[in-house]
Amino acid sequence: MVAAAALMIAVDVLARKLFSVSIGASSEVSGYVLAIGTSWALTLALLDRAHVRIDSLYTVLPVRLCALLDMVALASFMVFAAFTTWQGGKVLLNSIQVDAHSLTPLGTLLAIPQTLWVAGFVLFSAVLLLLFVRAAMLLARGRWEDVQRLLGPRTAQQELAEALHEHERYKA
Repeated sequence: MVAAAALMIAVDVLARKLFSVSIGASSEVSGYVLAIGTSWALTLALLDRAHVRIDSLYTVLPVRLCALLDMVALASFMVFAAFTTWQGGKVLLNSIQVDAHSLTPLGTLLAIPQTLWVAGFVLFSAVLLLLFVRAAMLLARGRWEDVQRLLGPRTAQQELAEALHEHERYKA
């Protein structure tokens, strides 16, 4: 989606520069792509443990405290996701009720991109809930290190091992 939007923007810029004509849709479409891509990418970043966290203290704290902090961080993310999903759902329902269309030459039925946008947040919320339940089950069994591996930020060693694994995979 991002590559297609970038291509559309490039064609639009060239058409304006060379022929003084604009496609007129590149800005609108790229906005939809950014919103939809972001809502879906949140889940991928969550599963890759790639969300930005400041871990300078994390690496020296006891495992149990880190696991509890990971749970607090996940719960905070759940509050954010629930709020965002709820508000996005309200926007979508309002667009459906009033049959909202964009005020652009495309006249896009807003429910279409908004459905894809909200679906990304619904997926993010569902994955957060599943991770929370899994981590709570691990905590109940006293498996602190497993909670840390499931929720904590990737260590430099883990990132290096993954990079080396990818390098070997592509080399072969």
